[in-house]
Parts: sequence; structure tokens; C-alpha cells
Amino acid sequence: MILVDTSVMIDKLRKVENAKTALFDRHISTYRKFAISVFTYHEILQGAESDSDFKQLFKYFSTQKIYTLPNTVTAYAESAKLCFDMQQQGLTSIKTIEALIAYTAIHYKIPLLHNDDIYDQIAEKNPGLKILTK
Repeated sequence: MILVDTSVMIDKLRKVENAKTALFDRHISTYRKFAISVFTYHEILQGAESDSDFKQLFKYFSTQKIYTLPNTVTAYAESAKLCFDMQQQGLTSIKTIEALIAYTAIHYKIPLLHNDDIYDQIAEKNPGLKILTK
């Protein structure tokens, strides 16, 4: 199983061909399994261009595995700590949503497929974040 970030899912939905969408295609053709975080799900739905687009995205992603964080204050505190630690180590451009997605991958111990350099920077500073590279 892999966790696919919003950056790759949006490219895939827009039929953008790049190294990350090709990697996604290779993974799907081999393993046929992927997941997204609830935060990616939210970002994709909020980006719908019409009501019909929203309904189509909702229907499709409702059939996919969607990881949520445990409904505990501790899980969100740990995600905030990840963000805090990254900022303390000089990664000041990290956003809340990126920390939440990265923490989801860390929490479930699954590799993240992304097309956003911030995740590589997080992984350099936090070995718990595994990045899918091939």
C-alpha cells in the first residue's frame, strides 16, 4: 500500500504525465492498491470545478482506501510536533496540511508518493517518513 499525496492525484486527474504519475501508474499496475489521506480527499473535493465534478470525485474516491488519523488529541499533537520540529530545523515553509499528510504516512508506516519537494525535505529531517521513489 502507498499513500498518494494531493499533488500526484491532481496531476493524475488532470491527465498530466510526469515522473510521479508514471510511478503511480506502475505501482497501480503491479499492486492495484493505493490510499489517500482524509486531507487529500478534502483538498480534491474542495477543488471540484462544478457540482457534477464534485459528485463524480466523491463517488470515485468513496471507493478508495482513505486513511484518517486516530480521533485523539494525541495524534494531532504529534502531527503538530512534526510541524514544530521541522520549523525548528529550518523548514519554515511547511504548512499544516503537509504536516498532517506526512504524519499520516508516518503513523501508518506507509510510503508517500508525492510531487511536492516539501515532503523530501521533511523526510531528510525525519527518517520516519518514507518516500516512494521507484
